[in-house]
Order: sequence, then C-alpha cells, then structure tokens
Amino acid sequence: MTLPGFTGSLLDRADEARHDEAVVGAMRADPDALLLDMDGLHPIGAEQGALGWTRLRHVTIETELALLGTIEGTPRFVALQPGVSAVRRTPELFAAITALPASDAGTYATARSLVDWHARHGFCANCGTATLVFRAGWGRACPACHAQHFPRVDPVVIMLAQHGRGADARIVVGRQPAFPPGRYSALAGFLEPGESIEEAVARELKEEAGVTVHSVRYLASQPWPFPSQLMIACIGLTDDDALTIDRTELEEAFWVTRTEVAAALAHEPGARFLPPPPYAIAHTLLSRWLTEA
Repeated sequence: MTLPGFTGSLLDRADEARHDEAVVGAMRADPDALLLDMDGLHPIGAEQGALGWTRLRHVTIETELALLGTIEGTPRFVALQPGVSAVRRTPELFAAITALPASDAGTYATARSLVDWHARHGFCANCGTATLVFRAGWGRACPACHAQHFPRVDPVVIMLAQHGRGADARIVVGRQPAFPPGRYSALAGFLEPGESIEEAVARELKEEAGVTVHSVRYLASQPWPFPSQLMIACIGLTDDDALTIDRTELEEAFWVTRTEVAAALAHEPGARFLPPPPYAIAHTLLSRWLTEA
C-alpha cells in the first residue's frame, strides 16, 4: 500500500534530548552532526533526488538551531531563520519535492513547518513580549509572563462523498480557481472548534457541494507543511447525488466513476480530469478508493 506523501521520515525525534541542554550541546558538538541545507524554506539539492546536508562543524552559525532528531545515530539540525517569508508554492518547489524519496520528503516537512512556525511566532500571544527559543527549537518561552508556546498543527479534513456502492459507485471531485487547468481533487476544509472529524466532513461537503453524507469513515492522514496542517482523509456516503456548488469555494465539481478516476490517475489521453499530484493525500485517497471496488 502506498503511504501518503510527507510520511515515512527516518528521523528519531529524540524527544528526551530536547529537555536537556547538555545533551543537545553534545549533539551539536558531535563531529558528524549535520545541518539541513535550506534556502529560506526551499530544500537545497532536492531536485537531484536527496536532501542536502552539511557537517555542522563546517558551518558558521549565526542563528538558533532546532534539533530535528537523529538518523542512524547522527544528529540532524535545521537553522531557524527569523523573518523568513513563506515561499510561494512554485512549480520549482513541487518539482523538488516530487524528486525526493518518501523518507527525505517527511524530514523536509518536519523542518519546513518548524522553521516557518518560528518565523511567524516571535512574540508572545499572551503579552506581546519577544519570545526565546527553548526545548532545542521545539518551543518558545516568554521571559516576561513565562508563557510557553509550542509548534501547532492545524487539522484539515479532506474527503470524498460517495454515491452508490461497489463498481457503480461515484464520488465528487472539485477544483479551485488556483488549481492548474484541468485539475480536480477531493474537497477539503479546516476543522472548527467544537467539531468532531465526522462533523467537519459532513459540514464541509454540505457547504461546498450541497451533499449530505452519513457513515463517515477515516482512511489515512498526512502532514502537510504549507505551513503546518494535518490532513485527515475520509469517505462519507450519500443517498442523494444532487449538487449545489458554493462558487466562493469551488470553481466546479462533478461526479466521477471508478473508470474515470482510474483513467485520471493513469494519465490516460482523454481522461476527464487531471488528478492531484502523488505527494498530496488526495491522490492517496483516490487511489485507495479504487481498490474498494
């Protein structure tokens, strides 16, 4: 079974080391310790099929470091870059990500989300004072009110509404105006306070496509580092195939059959739509749905 993109990192996150400055200091002093090569939030060298790493002892450190963890016992760090701006999701960035093996893509996702969080959370949300890095880069502490802040992950549901059963089943796919021409994907939306996953799936499908679903089930999850979401893939069943599209959310949506999904994933000439890229969990969601026939 193919795992969702950005999963499968070989990192041992070494949580126990984060609490001990002496241990982290020893890891930084390790002659084999490595620093991830990043240009802002872009993974340098990824286009060649692997993340780039530089021995920490060969680098002049001008900023705080975060301990990513260890891989096969070797400490791995990333430089925190205050004020770094989020890189627009360019074709060049996604080409680099596509070239990475799953283990490297997962490590990059961890590093990217961590660097981005620090860049956007330099001040205390409680009192506004500039905060300081602690826990080896896995938190920020306020010297004034002593509040502690930790990297956040925002949950997002991404889902298929299914009408019918077995080989005759169909699902809804939709597109946003920002998608490349012809691309359609699963619908998605953020969980809101006070919602369960199942409730969020039902609400988003109703809001965006006018579809009422039941029997919602979880399929898989994925870290999505743009900037830091947890994508929660689900499927819900509907007894009514009428669509009412919210044009503020979607440009278009329609029902597709298993045959049409298979043709799209295979990039067959004349396929009804262009599928999401392999590193997106929407691709995993469509692929796994096909196996249920």
